Amino acid sequence: MTKPESGPLQWRRSSHSTSEEDSMCVEVAMSGVSTIAARDSKDPDGPVLQFTPADWSTFLTRIKRDAIP
Repeated sequence: MTKPESGPLQWRRSSHSTSEEDSMCVEVAMSGVSTIAARDSKDPDGPVLQFTPADWSTFLTRIKRDAIP
């Protein structure tokens, strides 16, 4: 999906993010009652991915698993 259909979202960024311009960061927001939206903080007008809560949980679990050396 390219844009959420629920209007303006309140985006938040990870507390681990830095304020550096080249920082790689994902912002997330609730889109409606049961959808999590994610976007690239460097491209706020770009594409928005939408996840169900179950898919978001799976996504985070896999990222955390792959990030552990």
